[in-house]
Amino acid sequence: MRLSRAALWRGLAAVLVAVVAGAVSLPLPAAADTWSVVPVDGGYQVTLRLDEPLPVRDAAPELAVNGQSLGYATESDEGRTLTLLTSDPRAGEARSVQVAWNGVVESRVTAKAIYIPPTDPQPSTIATDPGVPGPYQVEESTYDLGETAISLDGLGGRLGELRAEVYLPKGAIGRRPLVLFLHGRHSACYDPITRRTSNNAWPCPAGQQPIESFKGYKGPADALASHGYAVVSVSANAVNAFDANFSEDRGALARSEVVMRHLDLLDAAEGGTGDPQLVSLFKGRIDLDNVGLMGHSRGGEGVAKAVLVNAGRAKPYGIRAVLPLAPTDFARASLPGIPTATILPYCDGDVSNQQGQHFYDDSLYAVPQDTAFRSALMVMGTDHNFFNTEWTPGVATAPASDDWSNNNDPVCGNQAESRLSATEQYAVGTALIAGFFRLVQGQETALLPLFDGSGKTVASTGRAVVHTVAQTPAASRIDVATFAGSSPAVVSGAATGTLCASMLDRSPQSGLPSCATRLTTSQAPSWTPATYLPNAVATSVLRFAWQDTSGKLTVPLSARNISKAELLTFRVARDENVAASAPLDMNITLVDGRDRSVTVPVSSLSPALTALPGAASPLPKTWLRTVRMPLSGLSGIDKKDIKEVTLTGASDTGGVYLADLSFTRFRVGEESIADLPQVSVGDLTVLEGNGPGEAQIPVTLSRPSDAPVTVTVQALATGTGPVITQVAATVTIPAGQTGGVFTVPLAGNTVKTTAAQSYQVIAGVSANATIGDGFARLVVTDDD
Repeated sequence: MRLSRAALWRGLAAVLVAVVAGAVSLPLPAAADTWSVVPVDGGYQVTLRLDEPLPVRDAAPELAVNGQSLGYATESDEGRTLTLLTSDPRAGEARSVQVAWNGVVESRVTAKAIYIPPTDPQPSTIATDPGVPGPYQVEESTYDLGETAISLDGLGGRLGELRAEVYLPKGAIGRRPLVLFLHGRHSACYDPITRRTSNNAWPCPAGQQPIESFKGYKGPADALASHGYAVVSVSANAVNAFDANFSEDRGALARSEVVMRHLDLLDAAEGGTGDPQLVSLFKGRIDLDNVGLMGHSRGGEGVAKAVLVNAGRAKPYGIRAVLPLAPTDFARASLPGIPTATILPYCDGDVSNQQGQHFYDDSLYAVPQDTAFRSALMVMGTDHNFFNTEWTPGVATAPASDDWSNNNDPVCGNQAESRLSATEQYAVGTALIAGFFRLVQGQETALLPLFDGSGKTVASTGRAVVHTVAQTPAASRIDVATFAGSSPAVVSGAATGTLCASMLDRSPQSGLPSCATRLTTSQAPSWTPATYLPNAVATSVLRFAWQDTSGKLTVPLSARNISKAELLTFRVARDENVAASAPLDMNITLVDGRDRSVTVPVSSLSPALTALPGAASPLPKTWLRTVRMPLSGLSGIDKKDIKEVTLTGASDTGGVYLADLSFTRFRVGEESIADLPQVSVGDLTVLEGNGPGEAQIPVTLSRPSDAPVTVTVQALATGTGPVITQVAATVTIPAGQTGGVFTVPLAGNTVKTTAAQSYQVIAGVSANATIGDGFARLVVTDDD
């Protein structure tokens, strides 16, 4: 690209300014972005000035020096300047400064690999198709209480709109199940003449109009309403405009406030009180004891937070199901005790690390007697945006784009055979969203095969390939080896087996080695570090490798009667050290008390050991997929006396990650999250001191628990020259007690400073409790 004379002069001026300031900098790159790295007290200030505004994404922007991300950046109001204060010495050796997303500097370089579709057999379809309209006509309307109708504590009291699109089944008798949709982070406003978007003010500036993201889910809304459901899709443009600079959590709390305020309004209207336009729509027509929530992108984390806020109320609504769609999970809040389906688009170019997988993984064993079913669905060929028509170019009223930017990519590019069209993607979203809420809220168990990992599909999803993992309620399974802690497994022969957790040495406090050191954080959804809990332990698994076919993993059973189980299930993925082209297979063997055995190759049960497609980060994904071994066909073996399960290498060599080995029968279960206590962290102000010290952050429970409560707490050492140590630890509150402490090391000094330093403290990944107030501030004041 040839630069204009004006652009060249701007670049020369920027370089001169950087040199005068003592910065380390280089000439302008082709896009005419400018950057500088300026030494400051205790470190460096890295600044990147973009030639074009930063695209509005749900992922948080980072700054990368020499291709390596050094942390999350502060974004200017106009979206064109990113700043990072860091003490990382790599900043002083800068040769380039670029924007990174989810730890990766995105590139438009064409991948060289050729995509070969997996040789999965075509899954059979089920008769009940949730994408097909039902018997009711749909009444569609809008209610609008104003652009500044709600004050949002999560945004420091800033005002937002209360506006929604409503879909009701015409002529349906009685109170109908309610489903509420919440969109994600998109530009809030646009100029219909210039077609420019903005996202730094609310209400919209003069001459601009709101982007009606909340109207983009008409497909699933109509599908549900035509089957007798009431659907309300709410607007959250004010949150989008303010969450970058005025929230502790990038808007999750504010989005949950929007959800809860709408539920309060609907509850009043259902009883005949409140705003007249709402009363006319909802009086006597909706059931607030049967509510489902769907949230897209940051809206996914928003509805997850709403579930927790609701559970902490004295009189909670009956939220029975939650569906995070391509969600962020910046704070890793566990969601035990509520049926959940998390949808992950394989070609997500925005939240490209599929961090929403943590909603599934973190909740698996959070409560020993969990009553709920949960599922995670990897939808091949789908991007982040096209589940919403208002985010889809060619369909949207306002400007929109394909978030997967590399059009030449052979797997996810817009010309790739494996990439679904916008219409195909929307059809998949419609069927899965409508199907899940009908399954849980309507108890239509015929729809369970879409979500239980059996690989079934429906006609309306067309050629879409959906990989699904699922966990049934605790009462419907026998856990053989969770690999989430100490394991009963025994390794013999030419093999190794090691429990591991997290990636890239992020969680040394676990005492476990990392599960991945070669994968990028965008390639490993189960281990990608969270924005606010980057050092929290993530998804323990067993790393099993064999050097020849004598290598064996033996897991003894403590509960030997499996006669009521329908399936043996586990999750598995190829080890990062196994080449995608290398043959890989295992045998699974059941052995009874009389040493009779049945052996089945894993490849005959599931394609889970085949590599997922792609050649360059964020692809291919290493995602733990389901293996299901039906038990109905077993003969010549005593299912009331199974003593062990063994896994052996069927290929000459190999390596895998293993998780969640159990005998199970699939049931949906029910919501019980409101029965759990909530754990919170508290604010604290301390003196710096003159030498090493510590701060004791209070961790409290809303009420005593019958079982010990554990929670991960993280302190973030942000800025330059921090006086705290960035640390994460698991805090345990013993049964019957309501308090604990999280200790943060302080590095006091005798240097006089003028301002107190403030640090975030975050709680997440809890067990036997849910998260209440998960964000706090540690303020360290100077005493010199």
